[in-house]
Amino acid sequence: MMNKSTLIFDKTNRLLEIMLMAIFAVLVFDVLFQVFSRYILNTSFSWTEELARFSLIWLSILGAAYLNAKREHLSMDFLYRKLSASSRIRMSILIEVFIFLFALLVMVIGGMNLVYTTLHLGQLSGTLRIPLGYVYAIFPLCGVLIMCFSVFHIVKILKNQIKV
Repeated sequence: MMNKSTLIFDKTNRLLEIMLMAIFAVLVFDVLFQVFSRYILNTSFSWTEELARFSLIWLSILGAAYLNAKREHLSMDFLYRKLSASSRIRMSILIEVFIFLFALLVMVIGGMNLVYTTLHLGQLSGTLRIPLGYVYAIFPLCGVLIMCFSVFHIVKILKNQIKV
């Protein structure tokens, strides 16, 4: 039987998967339309480049949160594999704490500062005229997600429910 935190974790991951697929589809169609319009219609739409850039920002940051949830982020584990089982548990918890702190300091606090500054200054994107604060809002949102995933992983590690 699944507990409530695991159910929320799984639902959040599924939502992230759907969002990533949708953003990737938008990115693919946008770039294909840009190529089509440039080479077939002999005209270039400036908004396609900006939409592709913003889609790529959201795709990469959401993808980082998703990979963190799956514990499939990039790592070099040569030395980690040489540790004893108890040392691996301590090291895994320490890694999750560092991930939590990075997400808090850089993504949430730094991201909120970036969102606030760009919204306060009224900065708009060049072509689409979207407030840049909305584009950058993905940083603190994913930072909070990564922090939640780190806490979830620490609990699972302590309960020996995650292989370390």
